[in-house]
Amino acid sequence: MFDWISGFIDAVGAFGIGVLMFLENVFPPIPSELIMPLGGFNAAAGREHLVWVIVAGSLGSLAGALFWYWIGRRLGTHRLKRLAARHGRWLTILPEDLDRSNDWFTRHGGSAVLIGRLIPTVRTFISVPAGVARMPMASFLAFSAVGTVSWTALLAMAGYLLQAQYGLVAGWLDPVSTVVVAGIVGLYLWRVATYGRRKRRKAAGG
Repeated sequence: MFDWISGFIDAVGAFGIGVLMFLENVFPPIPSELIMPLGGFNAAAGREHLVWVIVAGSLGSLAGALFWYWIGRRLGTHRLKRLAARHGRWLTILPEDLDRSNDWFTRHGGSAVLIGRLIPTVRTFISVPAGVARMPMASFLAFSAVGTVSWTALLAMAGYLLQAQYGLVAGWLDPVSTVVVAGIVGLYLWRVATYGRRKRRKAAGG
């Protein structure tokens, strides 16, 4: 995984960072915790400018956030709950999960979007309740941009500062990245397998 991401960024440059960050937000098997530090490595090596790495990563991430915001706004609560009821096993969510996320967003509003953009996995889906609640686009983009730019800049700077240890980092990050991706896939399969049990527990009030 590490070698593939590194090769893709080397071949495509900052645009490739934006594409990967968009995909990471739409479906998260390629974590930003790998993409942005590698962009920082490239910047330290002189192959990219650090500012462009951060800009590309942030724009790609924001595009992914807007995708989910549009899904939530377009479908609305009732259609999303029907979708969850019909295909919940493969989406690994229950209609009640949507109610809980909507309630949490209602209580915290913009701060939920800002903080959610800093949390792995949560950043992918926090845009949905924002869209469902029809949060003003300008406010959504403002809160998302603060969280997104902070996160991507932090990761890119980490990669930039660690460039001198590139060989050491690459040696352990490749197997770690493979484990992370395998863990994400494993968690998804576990949620699919236990969907019926969770649904019965919810129905029983537990």
